[in-house]
Amino acid sequence: MWRTTEGSTGRLIQLCIGYFVFYVITGVSVKYFTGNPAQGYPGMKEIEYLVYSTVGGSLIALSVAIALRWYRLKSNRRIVWGKFSFPSEVLYIIPSGVCTAVVIPTTTLMYLLPISVMVAMVIMRASIIIISRLVDAVQIKQGILTKRVYAEENYAVVFALLAAAVNLFWTGPGDFDFVNSVEAMSILGSYIIAYAIRIYIMNYYKNTRGKGVKLDNQGFFAIEQIAASATMLLAGYILFKSPEWFNSSNVYLLQFRDSIVAPRPLWGWAVVAGFAYGLVAFFSVFIFMFKGRTATFAGLVNRLTSLVAGTAATLTSYFLFSGRFPKMQDWLSLVFILVAVGFLTRAERKRMQELVREHEINNENEKPRT
Repeated sequence: MWRTTEGSTGRLIQLCIGYFVFYVITGVSVKYFTGNPAQGYPGMKEIEYLVYSTVGGSLIALSVAIALRWYRLKSNRRIVWGKFSFPSEVLYIIPSGVCTAVVIPTTTLMYLLPISVMVAMVIMRASIIIISRLVDAVQIKQGILTKRVYAEENYAVVFALLAAAVNLFWTGPGDFDFVNSVEAMSILGSYIIAYAIRIYIMNYYKNTRGKGVKLDNQGFFAIEQIAASATMLLAGYILFKSPEWFNSSNVYLLQFRDSIVAPRPLWGWAVVAGFAYGLVAFFSVFIFMFKGRTATFAGLVNRLTSLVAGTAATLTSYFLFSGRFPKMQDWLSLVFILVAVGFLTRAERKRMQELVREHEINNENEKPRT
């Protein structure tokens, strides 16, 4: 078995492999469950699948975090309010969880637009790459981040953005006009704002650990997921009651209510399919907060891994479920992605030398052991 240590390149590769596998499953599941029933697919409405898969994803994330007691966060400082005592970090991790509650449904909604899984991933991931670079710039200026962003990381950002630009603006007859769709841009806008706040908070947490205080990413994940689940539960209750409270006939609100009071056939399997997205959340957070790396680097690794997963998901959907075959612009985007990965590889080698030199990571830890 491939054993690795915290902060090593080997550990980073393991996280990327897990992220890739479960994101492919997530992307393919969306297209399968919402596929045309005339072709033998469940034919769930978009809102219905969103409800079931979100429940599944939240259940798996919460179950693991609580069962393993990850919520016992190792803190810089504890706050005491009367008889209560809690980690000071909770005050900003909870808002991160609220943002996560926005990210989860908007991610699924992006996949439900009439575009390929690959295009949806390219658009979302490019946005986060830009945000990650801006977060580094802000936190360096604030003195929170003491590491510099390597030139190779900046070059990788450029090529990652080129990959997004190809799919965002290269549209042909019959292609979905993403930029001029109010629905699509509203979903993307909500996703970007929520993720921008979340990435800043994650890196603030990572870069402000006190001397001798462990970088407890599992604790961060647990508290964030508890806050996210509570937020989604409250929002779900309000949406469920909205048709009754406001005498609303909005088609989406009615579909949301019907998905609960009159579950569709195979709804249980849709919940199980959502487990994959819940597992993706583990790998995503741990990559974003990976020890010793900048937000730019971690964001690129996270997003580029999912972009490659988008290619695999699109191809899988094509061969198994008669989905769309990747178009020329999709393959051109993949070329740009691979160039970006090449620059990241060079940046990782330099970063490892720096971490070993500063004794943040022992050189021996980089050698995989069996």
